[in-house]
Parts: sequence; structure tokens; C-alpha cells
Amino acid sequence: MNKLAISVSPHISSPIDTRYMMNGVLTALIPAVLAALYFYRLPALLVISSCTISCVLTEFLMQKLRKKTVRINDKSALLTGVLLALVLPPAIPLWMAFLAGVFAIAIGKEIFGGLGFNIFNPALLARAFLMAAFPVTLTTWSKPITLDAVTTATPLGLAKFEHLSTSYFELILGNIGGCIGETSAIALVVGGAFLLYKKIIDFRIPAAYIGTIIVFSGIMHLMNREIYLSPIFNVLAGGLLVGAFFMATDPVTSPITSKGRWIFGAGCGVVTMIIRFWGGLPEGVMYSILFMNAVTPLINRMTRPKRYGL
Repeated sequence: MNKLAISVSPHISSPIDTRYMMNGVLTALIPAVLAALYFYRLPALLVISSCTISCVLTEFLMQKLRKKTVRINDKSALLTGVLLALVLPPAIPLWMAFLAGVFAIAIGKEIFGGLGFNIFNPALLARAFLMAAFPVTLTTWSKPITLDAVTTATPLGLAKFEHLSTSYFELILGNIGGCIGETSAIALVVGGAFLLYKKIIDFRIPAAYIGTIIVFSGIMHLMNREIYLSPIFNVLAGGLLVGAFFMATDPVTSPITSKGRWIFGAGCGVVTMIIRFWGGLPEGVMYSILFMNAVTPLINRMTRPKRYGL
């Protein structure tokens, strides 16, 4: 006699669980971390350590205080710490980096109920907090130690405010001023390709994001080559690649529908270019992703597929 098993959904399981995804993203970040350690040496190591320790410790304490199951073994807090460190300047004071990690977990994730309930990307939300609280520190850059230890500007800053361009070769390798983990384009592309190959992220968001940047900047470049730099420069410079592959693809804060992911990525691209070309800041990746995080519920609602038979 056959037995009928009754259970709640989901009824189809997948080997891709939270820990698998976190391990995959951490593995994909290895090239960017190695590039950061090569170019910025000890300062990069200290910032990465400070952010990761504060994120893991804050999650442990928050879950203990809330009498919830401690889930630091899923490595989501560790990943948040690494991502946060990679989008910070190498010369940032360590106490600021530690504070940012506390903010990322306590305010960016746990206050909403923990992993899976947060509205905004925790790492970017913490960086936005630092940007509002300590704008001078967050916009003070240093050249890689492999060159010299003097204060400099990012390629986007040089292009926007001083009308100076940076060679594609330097942008690809990472011998430029900028955040710890966003300078080496080749390291980020290798990591992004790994995530796509392992199907840890959906190709739609980075494709729409980068594609929109290329089209938008290409049109503006054709209209005025002296003011608006080429699409290649806009793709390689700044935090676009780390944002497109590692931040915008966060499964918690991005749309769940295929059509919604195209819209989300395109929206990130448009907002980024508006800020880069006409805003008061040279970079707009952080604000574009946070803005689109806020409208993700609306995108999900608008792109929800119709039920079969309706």
C-alpha cells in the first residue's frame, strides 16, 4: 500500500544552500583580496581583518542577545566583512573599519531579522554610513605601496574634476588609487567569471548593469568626447565590476524574477551614470545599488508572472 507524504513547500531541494553560496563568493573574491594585499600590503590586511572580525563578532553577539540560533558558521557575516573591506580606502583608520562592520551587521542585517530579511546590501549600507559620517576620510585615497605612498585621486576623480584620463593597462592591473578591492579589473573579472560558471549568481544583473553602462556612456562619448570618457573606461574604472558581480547580485536584496533582474541591473546602470556624469560625486555605484535595493519589492510585484490558467 502506497503512503502519501504530506509536507509544506518547498518540495524540490537543491545542493546550493546558503553556506555553499557564501563559500563560492568568498572563493571568487580571492583574486581581488590577493591583488589588494599585493598593492596595499599591511594596511589592506589590517582593514580586511578589522572588518571581518567586527562583522562576525557583532553577528554572534546580536544573535546571542536575541536568543536566536547562532549562525556564524554559514559565513554570511564573514562575506559581509570581506566585501565591506574591499570597498573602503586603504588608509582608513581601523576603528572606523571596525565601526562599519558593527553597523553592517547590527543595522544592515540583524535589525531586520537576520539573513534573508534585510532590505539593503549590508556592506554598502555601512559604507554609505561612513560616507555620511566621515566624508573626508572616505574620499582620501593613496597610491599603491608598490608605486609610492602619496595621496592621490581615483581615475574617476581625475577624469571628472581634472579632466585627466588613466590608461586602460593601469585600470586592468590595478596600479591606481581607489578602494582596496576595486582597483584591479582583471581580478574582479576572474572572480565574476567563477561565480557565473558555478551558477552562484544570475548573469542577468551584471549583464544588464554593464550593458547599460556601455550604451549610456557610449552615447554620451559620441556626443562629446572631451567631457565624457569612453565606455571601456567607465566599465574598468571605479567600483562598477565589484558592484555588478558581487554587490548587485546579492540574492536577498535583488529581484527574484528574470525580468525583474534585467530591470534591476539596467536601473543600477542608469543611476550610476547619472551620478558619474552630472552628480557631485565621481562615483555612483554604491548609491545606485542601494537605490535599486529600495525598489526591489516593487520590481518583484510588477514582474510577478501570472499563475497558470489565468
